[in-house]
Amino acid sequence: MSKVAVVYWSGTGNTAAMADAVAAGAKEAGAEVSVFTAGEFSANKVGEYDALAWGCSAQGSEVLDEFEFEPLFNSCESALRSKRVALFGSYGWGDGEWMRSWEDRCSDRGISLACESVICNEYPDSAAIDNCKALGAALAG
Repeated sequence: MSKVAVVYWSGTGNTAAMADAVAAGAKEAGAEVSVFTAGEFSANKVGEYDALAWGCSAQGSEVLDEFEFEPLFNSCESALRSKRVALFGSYGWGDGEWMRSWEDRCSDRGISLACESVICNEYPDSAAIDNCKALGAALAG
């Protein structure tokens, strides 16, 4: 059985709803799943999981949360090179630039993404929920 961690930061609850759907999809696919807010996770936990889903909403001028999430993700990057990784998050403006930048950052640091990232504008609709469940299932694989 695959062990999957879902780690997220959410300012309004939109990305938290996405995290719940990612976890549900991974569980439905047979994985053992743990869900953490960014404040509950640390780099020393990465090794406990086969796969990790990372979620963060766009902040400021389409960047990751700079106070809690960004420092956490930065501290985990080197350990993620050998893991199945996926990204998700919500935004309220713009066109998803923060996710494209995050994907490029992962690629530049040797982190391979297991599937297409999932983004949604504001609260996830049924299509976004389905995409999040599929993301979770891909990580369970």
